[in-house]
Amino acid sequence: MVIDRDRVARAVGEIIAAIGEDASREGLVDTPSRIADMYAEVFSGISQDPKELLAVGFEEEEHEEMVVLKDIPFYSMCEHHFLPFHGLAHVGYIPRGRLVGISKLARVVEILARRPQLQERLTGQIADTVLEALEAQGVGVVIEAEHLCMTMRGIRKPGSRLVTSASRGIFRTQPATRAEFFSILGNSQSGRR
Repeated sequence: MVIDRDRVARAVGEIIAAIGEDASREGLVDTPSRIADMYAEVFSGISQDPKELLAVGFEEEEHEEMVVLKDIPFYSMCEHHFLPFHGLAHVGYIPRGRLVGISKLARVVEILARRPQLQERLTGQIADTVLEALEAQGVGVVIEAEHLCMTMRGIRKPGSRLVTSASRGIFRTQPATRAEFFSILGNSQSGRR
Protein backbone atom coordinates (compact mmCIF):
# COMPACT_ATOMS: atom_id res chain seq x y z
CA MET A 1 0.00 0.00 0.00
CA VAL A 2 1.28 3.43 -0.93
CA ILE A 3 0.20 6.34 1.25
CA ASP A 4 -2.03 8.77 -0.66
CA ARG A 5 -0.07 11.96 0.03
CA ASP A 6 -2.51 14.22 -1.83
CA ARG A 7 -5.42 12.94 0.24
CA VAL A 8 -3.44 13.40 3.49
CA ALA A 9 -2.50 16.96 2.47
CA ARG A 10 -6.14 17.81 1.72
CA ALA A 11 -7.21 16.40 5.09
CA VAL A 12 -4.52 18.39 6.94
CA GLY A 13 -5.66 21.53 5.11
CA GLU A 14 -9.16 20.87 6.43
CA ILE A 15 -7.83 20.43 9.97
CA ILE A 16 -5.93 23.72 9.73
CA ALA A 17 -9.11 25.47 8.63
CA ALA A 18 -11.21 23.66 11.28
CA ILE A 19 -9.01 24.93 14.13
CA GLY A 20 -9.52 28.48 12.87
CA GLU A 21 -6.12 29.07 11.27
CA ASP A 22 -5.40 30.59 7.89
CA ALA A 23 -3.98 27.80 5.70
CA SER A 24 -2.64 30.40 3.25
CA ARG A 25 -0.47 32.09 5.85
CA GLU A 26 3.28 31.86 5.13
CA GLY A 27 4.13 29.48 7.97
CA LEU A 28 1.27 27.10 7.14
CA VAL A 29 1.08 27.16 3.37
CA ASP A 30 3.36 24.12 2.93
CA THR A 31 2.37 22.36 6.16
CA PRO A 32 -0.15 19.98 4.54
CA SER A 33 2.44 18.62 2.10
CA ARG A 34 5.12 18.43 4.84
CA ILE A 35 2.78 16.40 7.04
CA ALA A 36 1.88 14.15 4.10
CA ASP A 37 5.60 13.48 3.52
CA MET A 38 6.10 12.85 7.25
CA TYR A 39 3.18 10.40 7.39
CA ALA A 40 4.61 8.51 4.41
CA GLU A 41 7.79 8.04 6.45
CA VAL A 42 6.38 7.37 9.93
CA PHE A 43 3.76 4.92 8.61
CA SER A 44 6.02 3.17 6.09
CA GLY A 45 5.82 -0.06 8.10
CA ILE A 46 2.19 -0.58 7.07
CA SER A 47 3.28 -1.88 3.68
CA GLN A 48 6.24 -3.98 4.88
CA ASP A 49 6.40 -7.56 6.14
CA PRO A 50 9.03 -7.83 8.88
CA LYS A 51 9.23 -11.62 8.49
CA GLU A 52 10.84 -11.13 5.07
CA LEU A 53 13.84 -9.55 6.81
CA LEU A 54 14.39 -12.65 8.89
CA ALA A 55 14.25 -15.04 5.91
CA VAL A 56 18.01 -14.76 5.37
CA GLY A 57 20.10 -16.11 8.20
CA PHE A 58 22.96 -18.35 9.19
CA GLU A 59 21.61 -21.90 9.06
CA GLU A 60 24.68 -23.91 10.00
CA GLU A 61 25.36 -22.33 13.37
CA GLU A 62 25.33 -24.49 16.48
CA HIS A 63 24.64 -21.58 18.83
CA GLU A 64 21.68 -22.33 21.10
CA GLU A 65 22.32 -19.78 23.85
CA MET A 66 20.49 -16.53 24.42
CA VAL A 67 21.04 -13.67 21.97
CA VAL A 68 19.93 -10.23 23.20
CA LEU A 69 19.92 -6.90 21.40
CA LYS A 70 19.34 -4.14 23.96
CA ASP A 71 18.51 -0.46 23.75
CA ILE A 72 17.00 -0.35 20.25
CA PRO A 73 15.63 3.21 19.88
CA PHE A 74 12.24 3.46 18.18
CA TYR A 75 9.52 5.98 17.40
CA SER A 76 5.89 5.13 16.81
CA MET A 77 2.48 6.81 16.67
CA CYS A 78 -0.23 6.07 19.20
CA GLU A 79 -3.30 5.05 17.26
CA HIS A 80 -5.62 6.72 19.76
CA HIS A 81 -4.36 10.30 19.35
CA PHE A 82 -1.84 10.10 16.49
CA LEU A 83 0.81 11.47 18.81
CA PRO A 84 4.28 9.90 19.07
CA PHE A 85 5.55 7.49 21.63
CA HIS A 86 9.21 6.66 21.74
CA GLY A 87 11.71 4.72 23.75
CA LEU A 88 13.84 1.60 23.77
CA ALA A 89 13.10 -1.97 22.78
CA HIS A 90 15.05 -4.99 23.99
CA VAL A 91 14.77 -8.26 22.04
CA GLY A 92 16.17 -11.62 23.07
CA TYR A 93 15.83 -15.06 21.55
CA ILE A 94 17.24 -18.54 21.85
CA PRO A 95 17.90 -19.92 18.37
CA ARG A 96 17.19 -23.41 17.22
CA GLY A 97 20.36 -23.62 15.12
CA ARG A 98 19.54 -20.54 12.99
CA LEU A 99 20.85 -17.02 13.61
CA VAL A 100 20.17 -13.71 11.87
CA GLY A 101 22.27 -10.58 11.62
CA ILE A 102 21.58 -8.38 14.61
CA SER A 103 20.60 -5.42 12.44
CA LYS A 104 17.63 -7.50 11.30
CA LEU A 105 16.23 -7.48 14.84
CA ALA A 106 16.43 -3.69 14.95
CA ARG A 107 14.73 -3.47 11.54
CA VAL A 108 11.86 -5.70 12.76
CA VAL A 109 11.30 -3.24 15.61
CA GLU A 110 11.42 -0.30 13.21
CA ILE A 111 8.98 -1.77 10.68
CA LEU A 112 6.42 -2.72 13.30
CA ALA A 113 6.77 0.63 15.08
CA ARG A 114 6.13 2.52 11.83
CA ARG A 115 2.39 1.86 11.96
CA PRO A 116 -0.43 3.29 14.04
CA GLN A 117 0.26 1.30 17.20
CA LEU A 118 -0.39 0.44 20.80
CA GLN A 119 2.75 -0.31 22.79
CA GLU A 120 1.22 -3.50 24.13
CA ARG A 121 0.46 -4.76 20.60
CA LEU A 122 3.88 -3.70 19.30
CA THR A 123 5.60 -5.71 22.03
CA GLY A 124 3.65 -8.86 21.15
CA GLN A 125 4.07 -8.39 17.39
CA ILE A 126 7.85 -8.19 17.73
CA ALA A 127 7.92 -11.36 19.85
CA ASP A 128 5.60 -13.27 17.50
CA THR A 129 7.51 -12.19 14.39
CA VAL A 130 10.90 -13.29 15.75
CA LEU A 131 9.51 -16.56 17.14
CA GLU A 132 7.74 -17.55 13.93
CA ALA A 133 10.28 -16.36 11.38
CA LEU A 134 13.30 -17.85 13.17
CA GLU A 135 11.49 -20.87 14.60
CA ALA A 136 13.29 -19.91 17.80
CA GLN A 137 13.07 -21.89 21.03
CA GLY A 138 11.85 -18.75 22.73
CA VAL A 139 11.67 -14.98 22.53
CA GLY A 140 11.53 -12.18 25.08
CA VAL A 141 10.76 -8.53 24.33
CA VAL A 142 10.66 -5.55 26.67
CA ILE A 143 9.71 -2.04 25.57
CA GLU A 144 10.05 1.13 27.65
CA ALA A 145 8.47 4.24 26.14
CA GLU A 146 7.26 7.75 26.85
CA HIS A 147 3.90 8.63 25.30
CA LEU A 148 3.29 12.22 24.22
CA CYS A 149 -0.47 11.61 24.46
CA MET A 150 0.11 11.37 28.21
CA THR A 151 2.92 13.90 28.66
CA MET A 152 1.76 16.88 26.56
CA ARG A 153 -2.02 16.54 27.00
CA GLY A 154 -4.47 14.85 29.31
CA ILE A 155 -2.81 14.04 32.64
CA ARG A 156 0.47 15.77 31.60
CA LYS A 157 3.05 13.63 33.38
CA PRO A 158 6.36 14.09 31.49
CA GLY A 159 8.99 11.49 32.23
CA SER A 160 6.46 8.72 32.84
CA ARG A 161 7.44 5.58 30.96
CA LEU A 162 5.27 2.60 30.12
CA VAL A 163 7.05 -0.77 30.29
CA THR A 164 5.60 -3.77 28.47
CA SER A 165 6.93 -7.28 28.00
CA ALA A 166 6.15 -10.36 25.95
CA SER A 167 7.48 -13.87 26.49
CA ARG A 168 7.13 -16.69 23.98
CA GLY A 169 8.29 -20.31 23.96
CA ILE A 170 10.78 -21.20 26.68
CA PHE A 171 10.93 -17.57 27.83
CA ARG A 172 7.36 -18.18 29.02
CA THR A 173 7.62 -21.80 30.18
CA GLN A 174 11.09 -21.75 31.77
CA PRO A 175 11.35 -19.31 34.71
CA ALA A 176 15.17 -19.55 34.68
CA THR A 177 15.32 -18.49 31.03
CA ARG A 178 13.00 -15.56 31.66
CA ALA A 179 15.04 -14.58 34.74
CA GLU A 180 18.28 -14.68 32.73
CA PHE A 181 16.76 -12.38 30.10
CA PHE A 182 15.57 -9.86 32.68
CA SER A 183 18.92 -10.09 34.47
CA ILE A 184 20.75 -9.20 31.25
CA LEU A 185 18.43 -6.23 30.75
CA GLY A 186 18.87 -5.16 34.37
CA ASN A 187 22.61 -4.81 33.87
CA SER A 188 22.02 -2.02 31.35
CA GLN A 189 19.72 0.01 33.61
CA SER A 190 22.55 1.98 35.28
CA GLY A 191 23.18 4.13 32.20
CA ARG A 192 19.55 5.13 31.79
CA ARG A 193 18.02 8.40 32.87
